[in-house]
Amino acid sequence: MRPRKKFDTKVAEGDMTAMIDMVFQLIIFFMVLINFSQDDQNDKIKLPSSELAKPADAPLTFPIVLHLDSTGAIYVGSEVATVESVAPMLRTEIQLLVSRNQSAKDANIVIRGHKNTPGGLVQDLIKKCQELGFEKFVLRVREEV
Repeated sequence: MRPRKKFDTKVAEGDMTAMIDMVFQLIIFFMVLINFSQDDQNDKIKLPSSELAKPADAPLTFPIVLHLDSTGAIYVGSEVATVESVAPMLRTEIQLLVSRNQSAKDANIVIRGHKNTPGGLVQDLIKKCQELGFEKFVLRVREEV
């Protein structure tokens, strides 16, 4: 009978440092690529389409996003208001601007109006913002392809 060879029972373990490093690099890469402008959207608002819509040339300075639905409700972050009651929320934004040594004239009001929102409601919202000192307005629409 032939004697059997004894095999080393140690398990070969690989160095996981390179794998972990690569995973963290991929996480950082995809975090950089995430489009954070999606956070400014509200699922209740269905934008109207336009053939004349074009993307902005440069990023907006201090955008204040107002979501206006077809019933006249205005969503500012998690708060809900009407055209008549939106002023206190906008004054809070003005205080934030002042703390950054800016004024309401430096901010951009981004209005995302639902496609069924009456135009007069959008005009009333713009007028209320102008009363508080805002001068720059951006109306969001869905670009038609």
